[in-house]
Amino acid sequence: MGPILLAFVLAVVAWLLVVGDLVRRHRPAWHWYLTGYPAAAWRVVFTWRRVALLNDLAVSRLPARTLVGHLLVKGDPVRPVAPRVSFPRATRMGLSVVVRLHAGQTPATYMQAADALVHAWKVHAVRVTSPERGLVLLTATATDPLLRPGLASAPAELLSALIGALETGGAWVMNLRLVPHWLIAGATRSGKSTLLARLITQLAPQPVALVGIDCKGGMELGLFTQRLSALATCRREAVAVLTALVVDMQDRMNACRTAGVRSIWELPDKLRPVPVVVLVDEIAELYLSDGTRQSKAEAEQCSTLLLRLAQLGAALGLHLVVAGQRVGSDLGPGVTALRAQLGGRICHRVNDPGTAEMTLGDLNKDAVTVAQAITAQERGVAVCTGPDGGWARARSHLTPTDEAVATARKHSGMTPELPALNRALVALEGDVK
Repeated sequence: MGPILLAFVLAVVAWLLVVGDLVRRHRPAWHWYLTGYPAAAWRVVFTWRRVALLNDLAVSRLPARTLVGHLLVKGDPVRPVAPRVSFPRATRMGLSVVVRLHAGQTPATYMQAADALVHAWKVHAVRVTSPERGLVLLTATATDPLLRPGLASAPAELLSALIGALETGGAWVMNLRLVPHWLIAGATRSGKSTLLARLITQLAPQPVALVGIDCKGGMELGLFTQRLSALATCRREAVAVLTALVVDMQDRMNACRTAGVRSIWELPDKLRPVPVVVLVDEIAELYLSDGTRQSKAEAEQCSTLLLRLAQLGAALGLHLVVAGQRVGSDLGPGVTALRAQLGGRICHRVNDPGTAEMTLGDLNKDAVTVAQAITAQERGVAVCTGPDGGWARARSHLTPTDEAVATARKHSGMTPELPALNRALVALEGDVK
């Protein structure tokens, strides 16, 4: 009977291991709730006091004193007291803990202890945020959710693009109707160009006009010429294109005023002009000057025209997506003014802290810290803002260049004609000749 029972137990264990491996691979969330979360919650509860003591998260309190008759009896020696924490609450692929700060404590201390919490709890990462004064929210993720992000589904809406996945497991969507203008920062090979390619493939099937400004001779956006209504490959052409867009914006204003509405979205379908998305690759090329009078004049014109489009274009169906490796105040005061109008922010790995600060610093300091921690191996990973004002880590879907070019070619028949832009570029060619 003994050997039979032992064989039965071994068979059950083997079956559980096989089933557990299948669940882990095909239903990671179930596996986390059943096995990962209980173990992680146990580690959080039983290591919290020690971690708090070792990382200066505890505070020392004076002993109590008691008066017995005419004798002053001192209490126990000074002892450290760890902050109070809530019981770990399970999330889809991690857990969260709320910490009540002691008087005088700040969230900065907990940010410095984030790595220690990662090792103590044996999780992938711990994010520290402060939802309200006196509280700190510690959000732990068991594994890197962006290592192999699945492309979640999202509703198909006009001017809405499914970019990739958020670290929460949700869809990363750029909705230009909700957030009309975007700033994308990222160093070379950080995933910035891949993100722009993905955006173009998502907007290509939609009835929108795409206008490219790529002052690197059209090396990046020139691949999608068949789906672009206009492409500027140098700053002189960029000035012509932006000037034509400002003139078109004024025509849209007149149409709205005549109809007695405040935006083109209130116009009847027959009268509504086509939405325009302006894609600017490498914003620094528009602002840098070689010192000559003509170069300075062109840089000032680009700065002024971009700012006008950003300030007035949202209600008129004119949207900006501005990308660059370096975004800083050293490019001129116009960049800072433009940045203030670009409500959507995406920051990939950057080469200098100033660019991360410029991209995210006016929105959330925690986001700047997380963006600076993105490594060179995490291509496509970025910190992005949402329409609700929050932020999250995300990863864009890898869209191969040939696939993006094929998509642009497939939908080339949907490219709207923008006569004002074509006339501006033709006139510029005539002047050059």
